[in-house]
Amino acid sequence: METAIQQPNKGRTVFVVLIVLLIFAGSALALYYFQSKQELSSLNQKVSSLNNTVASLQREAGTVELATANGTYPGTNFFTSSSNSTINPVEIYSYANASVVTVQGFQSVSSVFGQTIQEVLGSGFVIDFSNSNYIVTNFHVVDGDANITVTFSNGDAFPATVIGSDPYSDLAVLSSNAPSNEFHPLAVTSSSSLSVGESVLAIGNPFGLSGSMTFGIVSQLGRTITEQAAGNYPIANVIQFSTPINPGNSGGPLLNAYGQVVGITTAVVSGSQGVGFAIPSDTILREVPYLITTGSYNLHPYLGIGSADMSYDLSKVAGANVTYGVLVESVVSGSPAANAGLRGGSTTTTVDGQQYVTGGDIIISINGTRLINGDALSSWLEENALPNQVVQLGIIRAGSYMTLQVTLGARPPPS
Repeated sequence: METAIQQPNKGRTVFVVLIVLLIFAGSALALYYFQSKQELSSLNQKVSSLNNTVASLQREAGTVELATANGTYPGTNFFTSSSNSTINPVEIYSYANASVVTVQGFQSVSSVFGQTIQEVLGSGFVIDFSNSNYIVTNFHVVDGDANITVTFSNGDAFPATVIGSDPYSDLAVLSSNAPSNEFHPLAVTSSSSLSVGESVLAIGNPFGLSGSMTFGIVSQLGRTITEQAAGNYPIANVIQFSTPINPGNSGGPLLNAYGQVVGITTAVVSGSQGVGFAIPSDTILREVPYLITTGSYNLHPYLGIGSADMSYDLSKVAGANVTYGVLVESVVSGSPAANAGLRGGSTTTTVDGQQYVTGGDIIISINGTRLINGDALSSWLEENALPNQVVQLGIIRAGSYMTLQVTLGARPPPS
């Protein structure tokens, strides 16, 4: 009897082969996925590193809105250590001093002896706007001056003319017929990145001592100061710094660690130990194009109130339920505040030897931003608002919170 030879089961064989192929393909796909994931992770790390590098370069270069000399900026890092803990004033001075000028003029002053001529000295610095050179200084340095001249660091002096000014920011722009090789523009960067404690330098001409440099730190931001030339309206968002300055420094540049302008020195507190103030460079960047092209800047927002800062003692005496904010003592008739229904006070109160008018609204926020005091209100308006803009004020009235919509106006000319 013959034994039957069994044929292999072809279907089973094909199935096994398919299983093996699927396992192989799955392994290959898993390996490819793993490798791709590693490569993607590595690529993401490289992109992140590149973004950090770009951000670092942007911080170093700054946002230069006004052109620098010949359209370039040296980009030098004036830090003396990799930790960026200290800066190199020697290098900054060697670069920046050629940009600083002495501004000189003469004013007619009334005295018991009649009209006398008084010399006025201040500082200024060179900028480049639309491929033309200009000199920025303080308004109060050139206000009412005749026969204005600018003297460069090499001693060369030339006549200058005021082509634009804004007393509300204490800014003025001069032009001069000096030859182009006299001008060495400084880079102007945004002051919005400044931090309290950051090192700054000031170059100017205190008491006519040209080319003097001092060094210090930013001691506070968002201050307000008042000057007679501004009609005693607050000059807002001012930088407070510890760099010693004196009469004659007014109009000179306040520089950061990269030798870039972050402010223009404007005032010193009489009798203080090195407390000075500077108009922030953001104000320069915002206004200079207007001052050069139109001769003025008329976009300061206006609310129209007389106010005082709230405090713990004032809150107790006035019977208020908040210890921060802006107490509205009076409202100017026909002003945006009056039109919106903001209320001033009616009761005169003495707190710690100072008189206040209490009973009015207390402004504690604007567009959702908490306002600690009047400095915060003035700085917010100057930095974020324009005439005809509608803002929402959060106020406390008779102990209750409410909101008011206010359409801001334009600040009237100084009286």
